[in-house]
Amino acid sequence: MNEDRKYIVRIAIVLVATAFLIKLFSIQVLDDNYKAAAESNIIHTVTEYPYRGLIFDRNGKLLVYNEPIFDLDAVPKELYIEDTLMLSGMLGIDYEDLLSNLQKARRYSSIQPTTIVKQVPNQVFAKVQDQLVDFDGIYPKARTIRGYKYNSLANVFGYIGEVSKRQLDRDTTNYYKSGDYMGITGLESSYENYLRGKRGVKYKMVNVRRVEKGSFKDGELDTLSIPGENLTLSIDMGLQAYAEKLMEGKIGSVVAIEPATGEILTFVSAPTYDPAHLAGRNFSDNFKQLTTDSLKPLFNRPLMAMYPPGSIFKIVQGLIALEEGVIGANDKIYCDHSLIGDHAPPGLYDMRKGIMLSSNNYFARVFRLVINQHPEMSQFEQAPLGLANWKEQVGRFGLGLPLGVDLPNEKSGFMPGPDYYNRVYGTGRWKVSNLTSLSIGQGEILMNPIQMANLAAIMANRGYYYKPHIVKSIGESNYLLPEFREKVETGISAEHFPVIIQGMADALRGTAPRAIVPDIEICGKTGTVENPHGEDHSVFMAFAPKDDPKIAISVFVENAGWGGRAAASTASLLIETYLKGSHNRQWLEDYVLVGDFKDKKRKAPKAPVLADSVKVDNNNVLQNENVE
Repeated sequence: MNEDRKYIVRIAIVLVATAFLIKLFSIQVLDDNYKAAAESNIIHTVTEYPYRGLIFDRNGKLLVYNEPIFDLDAVPKELYIEDTLMLSGMLGIDYEDLLSNLQKARRYSSIQPTTIVKQVPNQVFAKVQDQLVDFDGIYPKARTIRGYKYNSLANVFGYIGEVSKRQLDRDTTNYYKSGDYMGITGLESSYENYLRGKRGVKYKMVNVRRVEKGSFKDGELDTLSIPGENLTLSIDMGLQAYAEKLMEGKIGSVVAIEPATGEILTFVSAPTYDPAHLAGRNFSDNFKQLTTDSLKPLFNRPLMAMYPPGSIFKIVQGLIALEEGVIGANDKIYCDHSLIGDHAPPGLYDMRKGIMLSSNNYFARVFRLVINQHPEMSQFEQAPLGLANWKEQVGRFGLGLPLGVDLPNEKSGFMPGPDYYNRVYGTGRWKVSNLTSLSIGQGEILMNPIQMANLAAIMANRGYYYKPHIVKSIGESNYLLPEFREKVETGISAEHFPVIIQGMADALRGTAPRAIVPDIEICGKTGTVENPHGEDHSVFMAFAPKDDPKIAISVFVENAGWGGRAAASTASLLIETYLKGSHNRQWLEDYVLVGDFKDKKRKAPKAPVLADSVKVDNNNVLQNENVE
């Protein structure tokens, strides 16, 4: 029995030895990997980063492209740098930073490549690439950063940055790796999956002197990078540039929309910044300056700034009242100044005149009719029911919730409901008189400028809208995301729009004579938004032409006073420029550029006489730009 065991042990030893011999034969003779190592060759993995998709405007103008840069990777085991100071000087980087990065690379791994210098500009790399051969263990890696044809649209494009550890941890697709770049804000973020493309990889053999010996296995294992999809924006670059010019030196926003599609033609956040400042090696310093700037240029005002809309909200109030049937378009209400302060004169008002002269007291009374629709109940019981119904109808206009714009960080605004006032006053302890400021777009109501422009688009379309979007199409197939092809209905009957729209057309002869453009019938509404911290804000929303709308617009200028001045003048110039290709009112452009909107001595231009005058009992047409 013992003899049998000896034989079994000997046979096992022979089998194990044979297996080792076969493996050694395979490693040393058959396997190319070890053959390469035996010949003092190194297999170097080169990641090929794809070009991000380009960005064009609606007319095919190139807006965003890719500029080549280079990162330098170091493999510590191979590293030999005779003069570190000379290397930092060649590359134009801080000497202490280079030493710190080299130490980090050694701590991380002796054999894995680690980036020690990032974003060497192409022109710098071209001068030093021949000298880099003298620095063992350093390998250049081609990358790209964003380049911009225009100093414009920074808040639209956003910027790209190196992926953080937190983002890596949240990446369920496992696409990103340390050192990758991704869109952080703006379109670069919201369309990241389309813009980023797909990485490729190449395996190259280099000898100990880092001389390339060719592709490993003739490139059999290599994969090609795939460029990202191009984006075509709905932005009209000419109109955008002009809008930004008109908003220079001001705080506010301009949003213009094509009503028939929801495509955003112009998107201005003022003040803004040069998008090139957040691309390249100076990103950190520039970002710090922008974040500490008291004017907040990184703050995307069209999406994130929330203001009381002021008198433009009277349009919504009027439509809801007509739809509820609590008042007819031609029903007249006598209005004095007993309910709320007013610039419109006392007298009889119907819906058209109420819009034209922007009567606060008329819409305060209309709002009461909407809220108090149950006379059998007390006012304390009616108010919560009426306000809940009102809030639901307001929400159909895309107010009080995000519209779903294809840019990140869109705010919802705020439309108060019964729950809010229950918290403020207590349940059953408030009535319609506590809500009067809501009737004129003040109080707790908040809207952002893109919602204001979308409201103008709703009026242009007589009751519906498409979600505002800034990307017209994606890639060569001209793909548009499905959510931007769906019509959104407000639920307001088409029959109620003509009287409101006519009131908006008349308003230019009432509160906004500067907005009048010969040969273009503009329908607009001014607003002067109370500001407890200084001068009132100027707001204007409009669409044109009246019967075949091509553009809907909102302009909001902070601390600029009457809506018929700064905002209406700016919108008028942009509408005329878009529809006619130019404008013939240099005096008005000068007025906007100078920005002296609070000069009460300036006279409004004489408005033409209305062909179809408003027939009311008194104050037929008030030629006064200050009526709000």
